[in-house]
Amino acid sequence: MEPIRSFTSPCVALPIDNIDTDQIIPARFLKVTTRDGLGRWLFSNWRYDDGGRPRPDFVLNRPEARDARILVAGDNFGCGSSREHAPWALLDHGFRAVISTSIASIFCGNSLKNGLLPIVVEPEMHRALMQRPGDRVTIDLEACTVTLADGRSARFPIDRFARYCLLQGLDQLTFLLQQEDAIAAFERGAGERR
Repeated sequence: MEPIRSFTSPCVALPIDNIDTDQIIPARFLKVTTRDGLGRWLFSNWRYDDGGRPRPDFVLNRPEARDARILVAGDNFGCGSSREHAPWALLDHGFRAVISTSIASIFCGNSLKNGLLPIVVEPEMHRALMQRPGDRVTIDLEACTVTLADGRSARFPIDRFARYCLLQGLDQLTFLLQQEDAIAAFERGAGERR
């Protein structure tokens, strides 16, 4: 995983509430076991018409969305069934963070485990982000802040362990494997105590 510390990017606004994981990545694309190429099918039902042609009015198909690494979405983002393919598709498309007023807990967990930063902000900051799509926004994971182009800033909550892993670019398995010597020492000590 690529570590996240601080980055600045244009944001893309998708002002739709209750975007579920089947809208993020439709079930017909879940046959793969790797994340490679899933970004192409991100929001597929909205991005492409029945003939597979890009819909020019959909936000991700616009030229200004090309370099955006931040998605600002409506309330209750990522609801629905648990599927790691949803954060995989967002990451493969190039997003590093999703900002909303609320993010479904299962999606949040899957995102943190895969290197996508789910950020929950207060409604006032969310409105400001929605009103200025394309503005450059700075996300600082070390300070846990989102800063708008005009200088307004807001803090966001994040689990301490998840934050540590994202800052280091570690998934949970890699973190555990790094503890192998300490685990072995503990096991040796437990055997001696018996």
